[in-house]
Amino acid sequence: MTYFFETYGCQMNSAESASLEQLLIARRWTKADDPQVADMVIINTCSVRATAENRIFGRLGWYSGLKAVRSTVPGAKSKSLERAAAYVQDGAKPLTLVVTGCMAERLLSSLKKDYPCIDYVVGTFAKQHFGDIVTAVEEHRYTDAPDDVPSYEFAPLSYEPGAFSSFVPIMHGCNNFCTYCIVPYVRGREVSRPADEILAELDTLSSYGVKEVTLLGQNVNSYRDGDVDFAELLKMIADHLAAVKSPVGWVRFMSSHPKDLNDKVIKVISENPVLCHHIHLPVQHGSSRILKAMNRRYDRESYLALVNRIREAIPDVSLTTDIMLGFPGETEADFSEAVSLMQTVRYENAFMYYYNPREGTPACKMDNQVPLDIKKDRLQKIIDMQLKITAEEMQKRVGNTVRVLVESVSRDSKAEVLGKTAQDERVAFAGAASLIGSFMTVRITELNGQTFKGIAV
Repeated sequence: MTYFFETYGCQMNSAESASLEQLLIARRWTKADDPQVADMVIINTCSVRATAENRIFGRLGWYSGLKAVRSTVPGAKSKSLERAAAYVQDGAKPLTLVVTGCMAERLLSSLKKDYPCIDYVVGTFAKQHFGDIVTAVEEHRYTDAPDDVPSYEFAPLSYEPGAFSSFVPIMHGCNNFCTYCIVPYVRGREVSRPADEILAELDTLSSYGVKEVTLLGQNVNSYRDGDVDFAELLKMIADHLAAVKSPVGWVRFMSSHPKDLNDKVIKVISENPVLCHHIHLPVQHGSSRILKAMNRRYDRESYLALVNRIREAIPDVSLTTDIMLGFPGETEADFSEAVSLMQTVRYENAFMYYYNPREGTPACKMDNQVPLDIKKDRLQKIIDMQLKITAEEMQKRVGNTVRVLVESVSRDSKAEVLGKTAQDERVAFAGAASLIGSFMTVRITELNGQTFKGIAV
C-alpha cells in the first residue's frame, strides 16, 4: 500500500511526519509520487497563522474533489484529476485522508464535520494511535477516531530515509503563553524527552551516516530532564558524539526563547566545535512596552545585553530572528524602536511578518488593533532595511575559508553544488553531485544575492 505526506509549518511538524513515515515503512508501505494515486494521504497541519490554515482549507477542498473521483465508477473524468480518474479505471481502492497537527488539534471537534472528505482527525496528543488507523486501512475497515488524551509521546526516530540531515525532538509544548501565540493551546505544556532516549536516537542516526542534526522544541532552552538542563544536554551530546566517533559533524537547535538562553549555553557552544555557531533568537519586537504586552518576559535592554554576551563569547556567530510588526497598540514610536533594534543588532537574516490575530489568544481581543494598511507599510519598511543589512553583513564573510555541508546540485548550474556553513549560510561552488552529504572546505570568493560563491580548497 502507498502513502503521501503534505507537511505544513514548523520543523517539529517535519520531524513528526518523518516519525509517522517510519511506522509506515516498518509496515512495508511505500511512498507514492502523487497524492492522486496514494492509498492514504496524511496532511500535517499548522495553526500558527491564519494564512497557513487558509491554505490547508483550500487543499481540503481539492481533496474533496479527489475523493469524489476516486469513489466513482470506472470511466469517471476530471480535468484537474486525470491521473486519479485513470487510477480508478485500474481498480484502485478508495483514498483514506488523515489530518493531524496543530490545526487538527485546534479544530478537533469541528474539522471532520465541516470537511466530510476527512476520514480521521488526529490531534497533537493522539499521534501514538496512528498505528491503529494504519491497521484499519490495511484491513479495509474503519476504526473509531482515537481519543485525544493530554499526554505526548516522543517517537523513537524522526528520520527521513536517505537523509544526511535529521531532526531530533528534545522537548514539546510551551509554558510561555505569549499573548499572540496559539502554540501553548494546541501543543500543551512543556514536556522534556529523557536524555538517554536522545542519545539513543543519535546513535541510530550515526549508524545511518547522518552528518547533521537539529535539536527541536517549541522552546529548547527550557529543556530539563532531572538535573540535566539544556546546557548540560548540549555538553552531553558533544561528548557522546566524540566518544563514539560519530559521523555527525554539526549539531544545531531550534527554537530559542531569549529569556531562557543563559550564559551556560553560550559557554558550551563556544567550547564545542560540533555545536554550530548560529543562533536563531526571536526578538519579536524592539519596544519594551510592546514586549510586555506580548508577555515575552524580557525587555529591550536585557535582549541587547544577551546579544552582546553571545558575540563576545562566539565572535563568528550568525544571529537570525523573528520580528512582528503591527501588534495591537503599536505606535509610530514603538515601530521606531523595532527599527533601531534591528539596526543595532544587525541580524544576518530575519523572518518578518505583521501581526495576524489568532482566535483564542488574548491579543485577538485587545483594543487598538492596528489597521492592515499600516501593518503592511511598517512590515515593508522593515523588510527593505533588513535586506540591506543582510547584504552588508554577509559581504563581511567574503574571503573567509569555511566548512560547508553539501546539500544539493545548484539550480543555477549542474556543474555546481550548493551547501551551507555552520552559520547556516548558503554557498555554491564547482563540484560533482557525488559530493552531496559530504563536508568540504571552501573559500568564499563573492556574494550573489543571499548566496555565497566559492572555490573548494
